[in-house]
Amino acid sequence: MAALNGIAALNNLGWCNNYSKKSCFFQELRNFKIQACGHVYSSVYSQEPSLVLQKRARVGNFKVFNSVELNQFVTSDEEMGEGFFEAIEELERMAREPSDVLEEMNDKLSARELQLVLVYFSQEGRDSWCALEVFEWLRKENRVDKETMELMVSIMCGWVKKLIEEKNEVTDVVDLLVDMDCVGLKPSFSMMEKVICLYWEEDEKDGAVKFVEEVLRRGVEWGEDDKDGKKGGPAGYLAWKMMGEGNYKDAFKFVIHLKECRLKPEVYSYLIAMTAVVKELNEFAKALRKLKGYTKAGLAAELDAENVELIEKYQQDLLADGILLSNWVIQEGGTSFYGIVHERLLAMYICAGCGVEAERQLWQMKLIGKEADGDLYNIVLAICASQKEVGAVGRLLTRMEVVSALHKKKTLSWLLRGYIKGGHFDNAAETLVKMLDIGLRPDFLDRAAVLLGVRRSIQQPGNIDIYLNLCRKLSDADLIEPCLLYLHIKKYKLWVMRML
Repeated sequence: MAALNGIAALNNLGWCNNYSKKSCFFQELRNFKIQACGHVYSSVYSQEPSLVLQKRARVGNFKVFNSVELNQFVTSDEEMGEGFFEAIEELERMAREPSDVLEEMNDKLSARELQLVLVYFSQEGRDSWCALEVFEWLRKENRVDKETMELMVSIMCGWVKKLIEEKNEVTDVVDLLVDMDCVGLKPSFSMMEKVICLYWEEDEKDGAVKFVEEVLRRGVEWGEDDKDGKKGGPAGYLAWKMMGEGNYKDAFKFVIHLKECRLKPEVYSYLIAMTAVVKELNEFAKALRKLKGYTKAGLAAELDAENVELIEKYQQDLLADGILLSNWVIQEGGTSFYGIVHERLLAMYICAGCGVEAERQLWQMKLIGKEADGDLYNIVLAICASQKEVGAVGRLLTRMEVVSALHKKKTLSWLLRGYIKGGHFDNAAETLVKMLDIGLRPDFLDRAAVLLGVRRSIQQPGNIDIYLNLCRKLSDADLIEPCLLYLHIKKYKLWVMRML
């Protein structure tokens, strides 16, 4: 097996022996440190030919590999056979191929001894290339059990960690993963996850991005061990990490960048990116509401036309990115993703306050058999009411005919609040009267808001009758006390007192 790029990088760090350096290894073996399984072990060779291994400390957080404990399968009562030391001596000489040496000594080495040979050559200052050769031979001989597999993966994790900590090139890390595949050790999703985490912990965010790009560029495959399917692969996981720190725009722009560079991120990365778009739209909407509050309180100036235009453009750009990602999901994922795509689009349009587009997503979900929650219908209804989208409001209210009185009140309350938010108090008063006519009691704050809004616009034509009718209805329902209303009729310059 040819020397490999990843191992060459480790050689530069002093992890591989120089082939020209031969030494008597028996004296060195009496006191050496073993690093493996994501743990650091120390071993002491006593006067009897027995090897005692004691766990010292854990390196990293490789939780998936923590089942291998060398001190669980090598004890102080076990004696290592002469074949073990002969094998190490022969492998150290580098006079023959490792596979030839192991083939010749196959009958002399137990499973535990073979595992220790792996560990011996994986330690710092030893020949890491030889460790890969040993593992490849074990795999070909069908002598790799679950424990040995986890041991080798953990060794590789240690090598990767060392490369990242020593600020080696990203290509060296990916080379090492490719070498794993060459010896039949396919990198799993957990391995990709750990590498990204290592870059993240070292504050090498750019390194994590370059790592994912290089993995996708080379087409490095990974095992499907993301059982929940929430992170999908390296691209999705890195986008998920960015979202975890609140960098929503960076997350979805990263996935879009990969696709536009003709790389092929996994389908789930598009869904994660769509979630990031939703979160960015939501944060943007919160900031706008806060700004409007400051403006109303006189703490901030009114936005000029140019700033309003910039705000609208930013929101439209976010929606465009979300739609682009949804198209990629459908193109690459097929019809099985329709439901979740429409859910994401619905959330996007709700956050952006686009009532008609949100309503369309509700009906799309219904058509494919994925009925949205009733609360989502009410939220969209309120948005459409605030924008006075008469057609959309009428269509959404058709659901109210088959729901209970409790749900009717909830729906009409959302409709009422939508009208209030949009400043459409004549429609709000009409909705309030409708609720009273069918025996529903609107909440106090809703009643007060409508009365206040109608009273403020009482000077407008027709609003006096709306206000009088509303007061009468509320009085008849014992929701307000009977009151006297004074009207100034300018035409006749008279004051008229009316009792309600």
